[in-house]
Amino acid sequence: MYKYLLLVAGLFPFITLSQTRTDSIRAKKLDSVVVKAWMQNDISRLSDEHNGFLIAGKKNEVINLSETNANIAVKTARQVFAKVPGVFVYDMDGTGNQVNISTRGLDPHRGWEFNIRQNGVLTNSDMYGYPASHYSAPMESYENIELLRGAGSLQYGAEFGGMLNYVTKKPDGLKSFSFESINTAGSFGLLSTYNAISGTIKKFSYYAYYYKRHSNGYRDNSETDADAQFVSLQYNFTRNISLKAEFGRTDYNYQIPGPLTDSMFHADPAMSTRSRNYFDPAIYVPSLTFNWQLAPKIKLMAIASGVYGQRSSVQLDAFATVPDAIDPATLAYKNRQVDIDNFHSNTIEVRLMQDYNLGSVKSKLSAGVIYMNNDLHRRQLGKGTTGSDYDLTLVGLFQRDLHFKTGNIAFYVEDAFKVTSKWTISPGIRYENGASDLGGSITYYPEESLPNTIAHKFALLGVSTQYVLNTNNNIYGGISQAYRPVVLKDIIPATAYEQVNKDLKDAYGYNAEVGIRGSLFSRLYYDLNYFHMLYKNRLGSVVLQDASNNTYIYRTNIGNSVNDGLEAFIQYKFPISRNFFAGIFTSTSFMNDRYVTGQVASGTTNQSVVGNKVESAPQWISRNGLEFLSKGFSATILYSYTASSYADALNTVTPTPNGAKGIVPSYSIWDVNASFKINKVFNVRAGISNLFDAHYFTKRPTFYPGPGVWPSDGRNASITLGIKI
Repeated sequence: MYKYLLLVAGLFPFITLSQTRTDSIRAKKLDSVVVKAWMQNDISRLSDEHNGFLIAGKKNEVINLSETNANIAVKTARQVFAKVPGVFVYDMDGTGNQVNISTRGLDPHRGWEFNIRQNGVLTNSDMYGYPASHYSAPMESYENIELLRGAGSLQYGAEFGGMLNYVTKKPDGLKSFSFESINTAGSFGLLSTYNAISGTIKKFSYYAYYYKRHSNGYRDNSETDADAQFVSLQYNFTRNISLKAEFGRTDYNYQIPGPLTDSMFHADPAMSTRSRNYFDPAIYVPSLTFNWQLAPKIKLMAIASGVYGQRSSVQLDAFATVPDAIDPATLAYKNRQVDIDNFHSNTIEVRLMQDYNLGSVKSKLSAGVIYMNNDLHRRQLGKGTTGSDYDLTLVGLFQRDLHFKTGNIAFYVEDAFKVTSKWTISPGIRYENGASDLGGSITYYPEESLPNTIAHKFALLGVSTQYVLNTNNNIYGGISQAYRPVVLKDIIPATAYEQVNKDLKDAYGYNAEVGIRGSLFSRLYYDLNYFHMLYKNRLGSVVLQDASNNTYIYRTNIGNSVNDGLEAFIQYKFPISRNFFAGIFTSTSFMNDRYVTGQVASGTTNQSVVGNKVESAPQWISRNGLEFLSKGFSATILYSYTASSYADALNTVTPTPNGAKGIVPSYSIWDVNASFKINKVFNVRAGISNLFDAHYFTKRPTFYPGPGVWPSDGRNASITLGIKI
């Protein structure tokens, strides 16, 4: 028995064993603690106060990446977010390039319904012009992923989806120098290497990495080359004052294989319709973070940051039914289209947290101000070369050359009142004040017809509450107003036959939720909740007629949607023998996302969409796993199911000949991943994703990377060797 205790203590060095008089007492205590530790380490919850935010009463999850068996080398999102119910994964940019997710029926395109951060620093390219996050750091660099749902939006920003914060690994606090290398080889020519150094020297600490990856891709003509760099330097002036400087850069060049029709997909999902299309986002994120404990009960945090760089593409942008072939008359390919976005986004954020007493009521006050100044320079429809490589050379000028400039300041206050020792109520308010100005030229559209200014001025209210049932369980809930700015894509007419409403309104509404979470019997961990979301002023197109009875497309606010749903996470882990443990879990969501008002263009007429399902909002998303742990070995078998969804608001079922519209069929995927810690220096990970080689796709996009079917990866395997000294 004594040897058994030493073995388990070696597997779980964070457990401290106290001496007892008998071996039986030791064994009984140890079994209880080990199961609890394993259960809580892979998925957990944020504390009631975190990084200057009040979290009590809000739906949230923390993913500990070092304790999961997910394929992090290629960012397989269904595995990374396996224990977060309701995460919809959109496979778009090829293996390992970008994480495109959403929750609760929102749009997953580059996660742009989220306020996305790294170490609390905003990484969305432009919150008002193009809120997508093109910053794409390696998953190997992260320690945790924090997801805070929409009801907390008053503090971090008013997005419907919530806040997604990627937390990088920390500097080694015990050594002046340490080194980590993570190297992966896999299917489709995958080779990646991540190399990091870190350490602490008195009051100074540092962390830096260099990353490089190459993949040929699952589909023909889908090669990727990526690299990234990051450095974090922190100096602790005193125990209460610190300053941290960080700089991150990511860049990848992705050869876009083009969309398919349904018939092409069923014949060969790995085929390609394009060989000359490329996409390349190069993004830089510098930041300074100042932390000051002004007094025992007062904390101040200030962050100054920026997002700079560009996303560039050169492609033949057409349906899959339009071939990219050499013209017999010219003996050359067609000229490609060049599009370039330049980002110049600046943010200053100051947060204050103070503990105080209001009579006998203990309270925490969170207040802050956020200033943003953004300039998105969008150049599109440039006539490119007839070549086949990544070349942004122009023939002539861009047909669209626009600047979308935004200045916005927001104030928020949220106060957590501890009414009793178990009950907390947190009301809050956020006030937004700013405007976005559009300037520039579109060759086919009169400048005076563009919506030149969009104001953002309103107050948002919310309240959260939490009741602690006992040490391990609590009831939570809340409601918070939210909005989503009209982005640049929404106000640019695609052709001369479109017009745009000059009085477009930002989408707004609210998130509401109530749930119960915690653990039972030291082995069962759960989080069950109901949510309701109102999303007003959705954007779309209707058909109108001018004074001469000529029909034209009019882009405007087309209606409202409502989503009711249930989210459930249940996990049970237990010992099978002295050194063998097992666990099962389910992470499942049910959504009823539908339009309650609205109409959209259908041919030359308008058609009501009331009662129709919202696009890309599958009714069921369920991920279920079986896990094993024995000594230094762990393994996970994951089954994922996603129900069918619609590609358009009209809920078209039969696919169109070009694949742009139609139902997205349901799909089921099996993944197997394992890891083995050889010793303190070496560890190995291996896995097979899409074990049974299911042929599936997740969405039919309406814009980039092009309307049609975009197949997800077939069966693929990888093996990773990690070294840490």
